[in-house]
This record gives sequence, structure tokens and C-alpha cells, in this order.
Amino acid sequence: MKLTKRSEYGLRAMIDMAYWEAQGGSRLIQIRDIAQREKIPVKFLEQILLALKNAGLVNSRMGANGGYYLSKPASEITLGQIIRVLDGPLAPVRCVSQMAYEPCGCPNEETCGLRLVMFEVRAAVSSILDRTTLAQVVQRLESARQAKRQFDHG
Repeated sequence: MKLTKRSEYGLRAMIDMAYWEAQGGSRLIQIRDIAQREKIPVKFLEQILLALKNAGLVNSRMGANGGYYLSKPASEITLGQIIRVLDGPLAPVRCVSQMAYEPCGCPNEETCGLRLVMFEVRAAVSSILDRTTLAQVVQRLESARQAKRQFDHG
């Protein structure tokens, strides 16, 4: 599985929003602030956040003090949800997808060695991404930053 730039940027933006919220910052974050911190083109980020909004993962408020914010707690949003909204199924081949199954061209799907292995790959990837929440990523981020600060000052 390879993430597209759309999913990579979407994940980074969502982690950024979760991080700022966890730090006690404003829940409303303007696109240009996320784009600047994460080095994401603003126009592309607008499209990504619109898709995430349409999927119910973020909300927005218009106006001078407006911006985007997570629609639910970071502990309830998984990386798998975000990737599926932005890139579609996690399956490496369509014949093992649970969301977008399509038959493959092999002679016998039930005994296809490639399909059996790719099913395991899909299960492993989705297991990790579907149990990893934005809140957990923020905790990892904080731990890494604390370790770096200690190393830099130690």
C-alpha cells in the first residue's frame, strides 16, 4: 500500500488539528496556518478538508474568526477512516477489498495464492490503521518531542 499525497496531507492536517486542540489551542484552525506548519499547498488542502468535512470528520465555521475543527474527539477518529475517505479502500488488490470488492482475473479466486497473501496484507494494514486514533498519534508526537528536547538539552 502506498499513500497518495492526498492521504498524506490529509493525515498530517488532521494530526495538526488534533495536536493543537490537545495543547489547549483554539479548536478553530485556519487552513493557511495548517498549510504553513505542514508545508501543504493551500488550494490542495482546501479540497482535502472539504472531502473530510463531507465525510463528517471535520466541521468548519465561516467568517473572520472561522476555521476548521475536528467533528468529534481525536480519540474517535482513526487513521483508517481518514485514508478511506481520501484514497478509498486499503486493499492492495480489489479482490480482497471489503469496501470495493471486484473479482480478479485469476482462474480460481478461492485458491489463488496471491489473493490469499494479499488478504493477509489488507488485514494487517487495516488492523493497524483502524485501531490507531489521532489522539494516539498526538501522544506519540508529544513523546518524541519530549525525548528530542531532553536529548538537545542533555
